[in-house]
Amino acid sequence: MRLLITGSHGQVARAFLDVAPAARDIEACAIGRPGLDICNSPTIERALSDIKPDVVINTAAYTAVDDAEGEAERAMALNRDGAAMLAAAAARRGTPIIHLSTDYVFDGAKPAPYVEDDVTAPTSVYGLTKLAGEHAVAAANPKHIILRTAWVYSPWGKNFVKTILTHAGKGTDLKVVNDQIGSPTYAPHLVEAILGIARKLAAPGGAAANPWGIYHAAGSGEASWYDVAREILHRSAELGGPSTSLSAIGTDGYPTRAARPKNSRLDCSKLERIFAITQPDWRTGVSLCVARLLKPQT
Repeated sequence: MRLLITGSHGQVARAFLDVAPAARDIEACAIGRPGLDICNSPTIERALSDIKPDVVINTAAYTAVDDAEGEAERAMALNRDGAAMLAAAAARRGTPIIHLSTDYVFDGAKPAPYVEDDVTAPTSVYGLTKLAGEHAVAAANPKHIILRTAWVYSPWGKNFVKTILTHAGKGTDLKVVNDQIGSPTYAPHLVEAILGIARKLAAPGGAAANPWGIYHAAGSGEASWYDVAREILHRSAELGGPSTSLSAIGTDGYPTRAARPKNSRLDCSKLERIFAITQPDWRTGVSLCVARLLKPQT
């Protein structure tokens, strides 16, 4: 099975480059700008013609949540318009697309984990652009899987785990929000889930009679940011890595330009029911991530 992954520097794209080589049935090609710019039609057409993928996976996105508040046009161009252009080009070839979205399409007011058909109500520009992208991809390509995920972390790029370890290494006294709850997701585990979906889409007959639509795909379990930070420091200390003091604060004590949902928990039972896929518990991912980050570089 041949996959075309848009983007090459983001956490999920990097995780593809890490995970896919071990899968003998997968030929994964991740192309970022300028080779493949989803806002540039000629580069899309060239990549699709050269790779001839069985499935297109769109990980390219504007993900700077706070910066998006002042760069709405740029975020919309990538998260909606570029995503639509890519989906339409894939549709002309009859190729399915797996498009990544986010928990930020919800306002966080629900007291329980979100399911796919819950009402969307983004409270940030980033969330608005990602929701617009969901609608655009669905309209452009009937063979679409939209995966909403949350709180992604990995050994690559900028993310919460790396930030906590960096501050711990400096001896910073950490204060972390404990009233935002979500579904932390380890990027390599998310990639394994995406590969499982792609295999079934590319198989004769597909995963089901009509597998297309929106799915939630996040790590199992739930946690606050404080819970995640505590687990990171615990795992780091076990491995002889840095640790530091940690205290809990409320969202009001850590103001940000973009509003964050208080509840980012995603119910992933539809993904399990249709594709028989469940991601490991978030603590497993944190343990693996911390171990990789602390491993001496050779």
